[in-house]
Amino acid sequence: MLTVDSVVKTFGRRRAVDRVGFTLTTGEVLGFLGPNGAGKTTVMRMIAGRLEPDAGKVCVGPHDMVRARRAGQKMVGYLPEGAPAYRTMTPREFVGFCLSVRGHSGPQLRDARELALDRARLGREANQQIGTLSKGFKRRAALAAAIAHDPPLLVLDEPTDGLDPNQKHEVRALIREMAADKAIIVSTHILEEVPAVCSRVIVIDQGRIVVDEEPDDFAARARSGRLDDAFRSLTRPSAEAAS
Repeated sequence: MLTVDSVVKTFGRRRAVDRVGFTLTTGEVLGFLGPNGAGKTTVMRMIAGRLEPDAGKVCVGPHDMVRARRAGQKMVGYLPEGAPAYRTMTPREFVGFCLSVRGHSGPQLRDARELALDRARLGREANQQIGTLSKGFKRRAALAAAIAHDPPLLVLDEPTDGLDPNQKHEVRALIREMAADKAIIVSTHILEEVPAVCSRVIVIDQGRIVVDEEPDDFAARARSGRLDDAFRSLTRPSAEAAS
């Protein structure tokens, strides 16, 4: 479903991504970890077709994300950092708008919109202006827009950021449910999210992959202290875990 082949991205004199490569198949949920500034978001933007690599390539299914970007983007659901959305729209209007620009209309649009709103557990907040919603509900609105067209590849940047513990549980359950027929990338700073939803872990540091293994192996590495200082902070329990 996804091939990332030795991608490089440089900003000025800084190489943000340095020959990162991996593949992802349907049914896999990849936990994409690393310290701030490691290059995670840059890699995800290249996968989503938001940035072009300086070298290497990204393919979603058969589509090169530079040469056939539109075709590739049809197969991707992307929840970006910060969950941007139009503040004056309601989540129902925003999800409908995102579907319409992807070519949906009529009953097909309506059914897909309502399913996405339900899966994101927006409830009555679906009819409130996004600008008036809490951070958690804003993120849920953006998540609903990312999954509404039922893409085979999901790229989720901090999908549980700003959610309370119950909301986190619901989003993790949704990711596990969707994983049966999708390939999913989840970027997170919450270490306990890895065993909860992921079947594989990649850690990136200074633009390079330093770990690519199963969650159990990564957990054992963390317990034994065999982690580089650059991402040792990932093993610190979150406030949620401590509570």
